Amino acid sequence: MLPQLITGIPGPQSLALAAELKQYECQNVTYTADDWPVFWQSAERVNVWDVDGNCFLDLTSAFGVASLGHGWSAEAMRKQSASLVHGMGDVHPTALKVELCKLLSAMTFERWGEGIGKTTLSNSGSEAVETALKTALIATEKSGILSFSNAYHGLGYGSLLAGGFEKFREPFEDQMAPVRDVVAFPTKEEDLEQLAEQLKYFDGGNIGAIIVEPIQGRGGEVVPPDGFLALLRDWCDIHGALLIFDEIFTGLNRTGKLFACDWEGVVPDIICIGKSMSGGYPISACVGKAEVMDAWPESEGEALHTSTFLGNPVGCAMALASLKKHAEPKVLNNVMGLGGLLRELLMDLRSPLIYEVRGRGLMLGVELRYPDGSPAGDVAGRILTEMLKRGIILLAGGPDGNVLGFTPPFGLTDAELTFVVLQLQSALDR
Repeated sequence: MLPQLITGIPGPQSLALAAELKQYECQNVTYTADDWPVFWQSAERVNVWDVDGNCFLDLTSAFGVASLGHGWSAEAMRKQSASLVHGMGDVHPTALKVELCKLLSAMTFERWGEGIGKTTLSNSGSEAVETALKTALIATEKSGILSFSNAYHGLGYGSLLAGGFEKFREPFEDQMAPVRDVVAFPTKEEDLEQLAEQLKYFDGGNIGAIIVEPIQGRGGEVVPPDGFLALLRDWCDIHGALLIFDEIFTGLNRTGKLFACDWEGVVPDIICIGKSMSGGYPISACVGKAEVMDAWPESEGEALHTSTFLGNPVGCAMALASLKKHAEPKVLNNVMGLGGLLRELLMDLRSPLIYEVRGRGLMLGVELRYPDGSPAGDVAGRILTEMLKRGIILLAGGPDGNVLGFTPPFGLTDAELTFVVLQLQSALDR
């Protein structure tokens, strides 16, 4: 459904709530201004309604969570919550946890012909990354981490160890161990050759893990050249390090494959999954090859790594429903069709500020730069506000905030996509 606006944006109730929230929430968390944000009230399919009754088109899938559409897995939540909303996931689990771990194995390492994959469930993508990094240390007995510039793996201390956004790391650097080496994320063939040369200087003596997003998300929808993942796979095999794919954003059909690593056909040692995994409940997974995950000691009644809500029955039920839907071929076909149309529409945009349109599937970005080549992050910010006033929810990414990101729910119609891009062209022309 196209936007239907009945008040100014933000509306009076959103403005009032923003003023109240500002009094009681840590000022670091929610950005508030005269023109931002709107407060959500309900959502369905590709639409969001705010507290003032305005209807918006969501081009973000709410940080990539609602890939199958807002509210898609709500029925699974309602059904499960009628009988059990919480269990003791690492002491007295539910049958749902067994079923979910089996399905994750089938969709990853068994599908890749690598045998059984073993899972540790958690509550957020950041936690899944931390589980993966702990696993690498236990399995290799090497603490070093090799990661990439502008990589985003979450904001917990463990995930920040591998993060490439310095603005998130710098305030806490004094509390983090110096275990990270960072190399540039390649964007073209020449970069890949340079990376191959750089890797020769890392002998693997203390590097136990390479962690990478197969396509960078928050870094600005950056697609590396073919051969990138294979290069990393070969280096890890030679030097006894684990290859970790952070597919929290790129996974589950977002890029036009079930997982983005499928574009190259490269299998990791560990894969991190989250966001669209449940369609709205905080749950994530670190899934690894059985021989890798078996480096953890067997539980004798006390787990080395767990959490209170691990394997929550509501989250497991929603994840099972979501994953089974993602496994249907028609979902992937829909992503490829819509992604192709969206790319065509974005390529037809005309503005001297457009530097590049890039991405895969329904994970596309429009990078804005001034004629002198400097990042136009201020323009991107203005456009986000302008689009919100037109009833369209967008986000910007990249290290300079100058990449307009398009990660909509997969059920967007051709007419809705066309409307969005027409509105974007109008905003660019202002």
